[in-house]
Amino acid sequence: MSTSRVAVVTGSNKGIGLAIVRALCKQFQGDVYITSRDIGRGQEAVASLNSEGLKPMFHQLDIDDLNSITTAAAFFKEKYGGVDILINNAGIAFKVADTTPFAVQAEVTLKTNFFATRDMLSQFLPIIKAGGRVVNVSSFVSVYALNKCSPALQQRFRSEDITEEELGGLMQKFIDDTRKGEHKQAGWPDTAYGVSKIGLTTLSMILARRLFKERPNDGILLNACCPGWVRTDMAGPKAPKSPDEGAVTPVYLALLPPRATEPHGKFVSEKEVQTW
Repeated sequence: MSTSRVAVVTGSNKGIGLAIVRALCKQFQGDVYITSRDIGRGQEAVASLNSEGLKPMFHQLDIDDLNSITTAAAFFKEKYGGVDILINNAGIAFKVADTTPFAVQAEVTLKTNFFATRDMLSQFLPIIKAGGRVVNVSSFVSVYALNKCSPALQQRFRSEDITEEELGGLMQKFIDDTRKGEHKQAGWPDTAYGVSKIGLTTLSMILARRLFKERPNDGILLNACCPGWVRTDMAGPKAPKSPDEGAVTPVYLALLPPRATEPHGKFVSEKEVQTW
């Protein structure tokens, strides 16, 4: 078994994920893994960072495939005894002009951004080492979307006692309500991406509370963050930030110093804790 520390970044063959890997290769003492669904694209990403003098590793990981998640978790457990840094960056968004029916967009977007990321956390949280850092890349759109929800929904998403089960039920209800064409009447905003990221930010808070209760002495910090509006294939060319600038807050949270006790269970943007 390797004694190296290890960092794993999902969806990191391009965009913000690749920029996060680049920064970690420079700042983190340990092995840094690019992971992606497509092996060829992942290896191309490794080669591109090799040309900058950096030495990331690669492991295949498709977060939409539970089998791929469990295979990767078993690999990191066996090779490293667990994971020191996990950054859940993989996600999808439909373009504004996309004509795919909203109900389909809702199902597809939540499948990856919420349910698949939840699967990642279910399998990887048990192998996060003491002193570990978990960063879920959410979005400022989650705050905007939260404020557009009905007061009753806002109250649940902000509540200290919401469970993972209740949250999963609410995310499924959004999908069901869009199928019936009733999501607005049911108090939901008109953004599937926003709802998926409400789910991810709220899940981060639930899991942080659970870690605090179940592993109080392990010093693990888990947060959600917003990278900002970044020029990527997802956000388009008009965004003000470069991918390297977008990586700053996720990397800051991943490299919080040993024995730090906060932030934990927070939503962080521009390195600052935001009101949820």
